[in-house]
Amino acid sequence: MKARISWHEHRTFVGESGSGHTVIMDGKPEHGGRNLAARPLEMMLIGMGGCSAFDVVNMLEKARQPLARLELNIEAERAEDIPQVFTKIHILFRAYGQGLSEAQVQRAVDLSLTKYCSATKMLGHTAAITHNLEIVDG
Repeated sequence: MKARISWHEHRTFVGESGSGHTVIMDGKPEHGGRNLAARPLEMMLIGMGGCSAFDVVNMLEKARQPLARLELNIEAERAEDIPQVFTKIHILFRAYGQGLSEAQVQRAVDLSLTKYCSATKMLGHTAAITHNLEIVDG
């Protein structure tokens, strides 16, 4: 896996993945940025959420669960001292679908967080990761 990051101006950076996709990152105005895009650490949370969501959707499709939509809301706290690593991360999984098995959705979430999602395993070395699950019928 590879990535390339290019500095453009102020605190704007363009990241290019090894698969050829690009993302823009920027900083806070008080740090020289212009607030044009997500911060690099926000991208880490987005990546972690995407990794886990990918797992959950994949497992529920294999289990033939009627998942219509999945949303993850993530909140994180950081250390006050440098390096300001994540110390707490909470994920709210919200699964939508008529007739979803709560047990199967919970199992998919648990397996993602404890076994399959590489990003949660890495971030779990500095942060306590907790989660809740809501199932919305319909």
